[in-house]
Amino acid sequence: MNRTVVLVAIVLMALGLAGCQPARDTNLNATATTSPAKETFDPVAIQTDVLNIERDWVKAGETYDVEAIKRIVADDAVLVYPDGTPGTKADEVRIAEAKAITGSGWEMIDPKVTVLSADAAYITGRSSIRDGKYKEPNMAKAIDISGEYRFLDVYARRNGRWQVVASQATKVAVQLPAASPRASVAVSPAPPSPPKPSPTATRTP
Repeated sequence: MNRTVVLVAIVLMALGLAGCQPARDTNLNATATTSPAKETFDPVAIQTDVLNIERDWVKAGETYDVEAIKRIVADDAVLVYPDGTPGTKADEVRIAEAKAITGSGWEMIDPKVTVLSADAAYITGRSSIRDGKYKEPNMAKAIDISGEYRFLDVYARRNGRWQVVASQATKVAVQLPAASPRASVAVSPAPPSPPKPSPTATRTP
């Protein structure tokens, strides 16, 4: 009898302790699993801004506007010229100060801006240049940079301002006609790319 009373008392005590436990906060998991709100931005407005800045960069190169180049090209920008050599913002400034690039008949073809986020975008396209010349003071002879190019420029928005952070330009090689299987005359290789025209020489406003 005493044993039964003791067992009942233990059960009642256990139930009482369980009832005193604080209720589980079901909102904790909901808060933890809730994904952060996506940043909203206007891709069309960004496309317009980047395209306008790209045109400003070209204009700055044509008019040798050093201050505009300093504003558009980021201090840590990485540039790759058509011959594969790397360049920097300092190179762009030097080329403009030397008025090393001249040309006429500039044309931009199929520019396309791709928006990655509120602070990142890139632009691709083709351009053609007629009567293009590249000559720095230490060069004995000007280099002909006429032809068609493909370009890729990467933009980042820093402190509310879009700047070029990376750029690459590639000259499109002249497509030679396919040789006849019976032809015995060897086809001469295409001439090498010019040594180092600025990426701005491959774009048009």
